[in-house]
Amino acid sequence: MTQRYAHTRQCLLVALLLMGTTPLLSTAQTARQVLDRAAAVVTAKQGAKASFTIKGTQLNTTGTIAIKGRKFQATTPQATVWFDGKTQWTYVNKNDEVNITTPSAQQVNAINPYTFIYIYKDGYASSLVSGKANYEVHLTTTKQKAISEMYLLIDKKSYAPKQIRMKQKNGWTTIDISNFKQTALADGIFRFNTKDFPTAEVIDLR
Repeated sequence: MTQRYAHTRQCLLVALLLMGTTPLLSTAQTARQVLDRAAAVVTAKQGAKASFTIKGTQLNTTGTIAIKGRKFQATTPQATVWFDGKTQWTYVNKNDEVNITTPSAQQVNAINPYTFIYIYKDGYASSLVSGKANYEVHLTTTKQKAISEMYLLIDKKSYAPKQIRMKQKNGWTTIDISNFKQTALADGIFRFNTKDFPTAEVIDLR
C-alpha cells in the first residue's frame, strides 16, 4: 500500500505543480493579485491540460495532467490517477491494479492539486520579483505547514504557471510545467473506465 500511495502522490505532485500558482509583484500589481489571476487561469471553467517534469530527492518523473475545477487526471510512467471530485482511482502500471478510495477532506487537502492553487491564501507570507518575462513569487510559512517554502514562476503574459519549487521535510522538489493550455474537457475523463484496463484487478478500499 505504501508503494501505491507513493505513486499516487507522484501524480498528484504533478498536479500540484500545475495548480499551485502564485503571484509576483509588478509595479502595478501585488503578489496576491498575481496569484489570484494565475489561479483563475488554472481553474478555467472548461478545463486545462499541461505536461510536467518532477525532480526531487524522492521522485523523478514526467507526465501529463488534466484539470477541471476540483477534478483532475494525472498520468506518469508509473501510475495514473483519476479524481472526479468525490472518488479517486489509482492505477499502478507494474501491478496492473486499480485502487478505489473516497478521500476525506483532510486527504484531499493533502493531495488534490486543486487545493494547492489556494495554498497562498492561508498561513503564508509572500514576496514578489518581476522579471522581464516572468513573475517569481516566494512563499514562506507563517504556520505549521507540510510545504514550508515555495518559489513559483508565472508567465507575465498568460499568467500560466511555468515552474514550482517546494521545500518539504525531505528536501526540495522542482516541477517544470510546459504546454499549458485551457481546453474543453469532458467530465468522463476524470473517472476510471474499466474498458480501458480490461485485465486490471480492481481493489475497492472505500
